[in-house]
Amino acid sequence: GLLSVIQRLKGSPEQELRIVLLGLDNAGKTTLLKRLASEEVSTITPTQGFNIKSVHLHGFKLNVWDIGGQRSIRPYWKKYLGSTDLLIYVIDSADQKRFEETGQELAELTEEESLTGVPLLVFANKQDLLTAAPAAEIAEGLSLHTYRDREWQIQACSALSGEGVQDGMTWISSQIMNRKK
Repeated sequence: GLLSVIQRLKGSPEQELRIVLLGLDNAGKTTLLKRLASEEVSTITPTQGFNIKSVHLHGFKLNVWDIGGQRSIRPYWKKYLGSTDLLIYVIDSADQKRFEETGQELAELTEEESLTGVPLLVFANKQDLLTAAPAAEIAEGLSLHTYRDREWQIQACSALSGEGVQDGMTWISSQIMNRKK
C-alpha cells in the first residue's frame, strides 16, 4: 500500500536493535552510555532505575538500556532481557575486591533463557586507573573462554576518556553485519 511506496521512496527503514547495558553499581555504565551518545560525561549520578539512549551505527538504531547495578535493583534485570539483541556488561577493572561478585552476576545472566546465543561485549572499564587489572586477566577470571553458546569479546576501555570505546563499537558493528548476512 501507500506505506510501502513511501518507505521505498524514503529508502529502507533503519533497523532497530535492543542492547542491554548491565554491570555492578559504579562500574561506569552511564558514563559509557553518555560517551556512546556523544554527551558530556563530567557529571554523572548513580542510575536509579534505568536510562535509554538511541545510538546510530552503520544504518542501525541501537536502543541502549542502561539499568542500575545496585544490589537492590539486580533482581529486576531479568525483566529487561526480553528481545535483547546484544548484551554489554561493564566491569570496574580497578575494583578487584568485587570481581567475584561481578563474575557471579554475569554467569547468572548468561544462563538466562532469554539471552541464549545473544552476543556479549564485556567492557573492562576504568583502564585509565593505575590499579586496573588488564582485560586479559579479567577475561580469565570470568572464564569467558568457557562461553561456547555465544560470540563474546572483552574490550579494555576508559568510558571517561573514551579510549577503547570505539573498538567495542566496532566489534558490535561486526556482530550486526554478521547477523545481517
